[in-house]
Order: sequence, then structure tokens, then C-alpha cells
Amino acid sequence: MKLSQVKKVSSIKNLELLAKQVVEGFITGMHKSPFHGFSVEFAEHRLYNKGESTKHIDWKLFAKTDKLFVKRYEEETNLRAHIIIDNSASMHYPEIKNQNFSNFNKIGFSTIATAALIELLKKQRDAFGLSIYSDTYEYYSPAKGSDKHQRMLLDNLEKKLSVKATTTTDTYKILHEIAEKIHRRSLIFLFTDMFQVDKDEESLFEAIRHLKYNKHELILFHTIDKKHEIDFDFNNKPKKFIDIETGDTINLYTEQVQENYKKSVNSYFNNLKMKCLQYKIDYVPVDINKGFEQVLISYLIGRKHFL
Repeated sequence: MKLSQVKKVSSIKNLELLAKQVVEGFITGMHKSPFHGFSVEFAEHRLYNKGESTKHIDWKLFAKTDKLFVKRYEEETNLRAHIIIDNSASMHYPEIKNQNFSNFNKIGFSTIATAALIELLKKQRDAFGLSIYSDTYEYYSPAKGSDKHQRMLLDNLEKKLSVKATTTTDTYKILHEIAEKIHRRSLIFLFTDMFQVDKDEESLFEAIRHLKYNKHELILFHTIDKKHEIDFDFNNKPKKFIDIETGDTINLYTEQVQENYKKSVNSYFNNLKMKCLQYKIDYVPVDINKGFEQVLISYLIGRKHFL
């Protein structure tokens, strides 16, 4: 769904409403896209089978249709999904004082994308869990598929992601912790900018590989602000650049370093892509300024391969 298609919502408290808008717009667009072959018709009930228990029959629906339908519950879900969000300081770039759903940073994008994923997972009768980490393991919830569980996760998204870490984050250590908690085979989504102060790439990728143990499937959403973090597209007035993770600063003109910066960053990102290919991890670079379609389409593709 294009950002321009989303109604302007001024507060993070409208996260559930916005998620529904994103998913509804996405589904409408899917019917007109090359991806129309994916299942985007969602069943909330199934027909009652003669002889089974009547306790889960939806009697209100029976009154409307004169047919017996049974409500579907978590044990009938098709897959289990777990969403992991990097809430470290660098994910709060760019700093936005009055963040809303038409103007957000990397963590804001990840929040909305996660809420939309949860909405889509629920419509597909899949179970969904959530982990949030920064310099500590901030939140964990196992996969379930109920309305109550969805509301609980959205509530924690709103609370946790409004506060950023004030110290550096050893991502690899926490990813190992998360991997130990996900026991049943799952489709795992990881939102992260892959920035780590210690630059220990091998330790980070060992932790990411750990997320694939027990036959899990992993989609890595490499969440970036392409204009600034890859293209280094700033005007050429003198600026002070501040490392959000460490607080280190440097004063310079953009044009002095832009060419070398782009070469270095593109080399790093290409290396990440090749590592993911090597470890059979689905690598999806996501520009926060380009909307949510790529995230939701990646779920449908991943779901099709998973089942």
C-alpha cells in the first residue's frame, strides 16, 4: 500500500486502525497485481461437521444464514509466525519529534509493518508471536491467534517502541536468547537495520543462523532510510553528524565523503545479501519511504514456501 493511500492518523494509539487500512488497501491492490494467485480470501469460520461438538458453533451467524458454522481457533491455524523487532538506538533514526503515520523513522515503519503483518496473519488464521529487543530483551510473547492476543501485542508495540535504548546493543547475544524461546517450527520475520557498533559480523550471522534451527524459515527485513543511509543525500551545508549508538560526532561537508561513503555502505550491504544467500535466509531490503507492500508480499511468498 502506498503511503499516500493511508489516511493520516495522528497518534500511535490508532495502530490497530491503521493496520486494518494498510491490509485492506493491500488486499485490494493484490487482486489487480501479478500476485493475484495468492490466497487473499479469508475464512473466519468453517462448516460444522455432523457429529462433532456443538460448543463452538456460531449461533449468531446461524441466525443470519440458517447454516451451521464453527469458529476457528488457534489449534486450527496453518502456521506459526514470530516477529522480531530491533528497537536499538539506530532504529530511531531519523529523529522525529512528532512522529505520525505519514512521517516516521525506522522504528515507526517497523511498528506499522508489524501491526499490518499481525492483521494479515490473523486473517489467514495463522498464529503470531512477538519479540522486541534493544540493549536488553524487552518483550516476548509466544504465538497465538486470538483477538485478545492481537490487542495485547499491539498495546505492547505502542508502549515499547516509543522509547529507545540509551546504550549500545549486542544484537547477536539477544538473538541467541530469542532463538532459544521459539521451539515449534515457525516463519520468523526480523526487522533490523543490521548496524552494530562492534562490527562483529560473524557473531551476528551465527546468531541469525540460530534463528533458523529447528527448521524455521527466516525473512530478514533490512530496514533502512535509503535516501540518507545509502545515498547520503544531504545538502552540502556544513553539518555535525552524530552516531546515535555511541554519541560520537564528526563535522563535515557531505560532498567531501559522499562518494566513498556510498561505496563503503553498498559493499557492506552487498556482503550482507551474499551472507544471507549463503545461509538460506530470505533477505529483503526495505526502504522506509517506499510503503509496506514489500513486507506483506514477502509474508505471502514465505507462507507459500513454508506450508
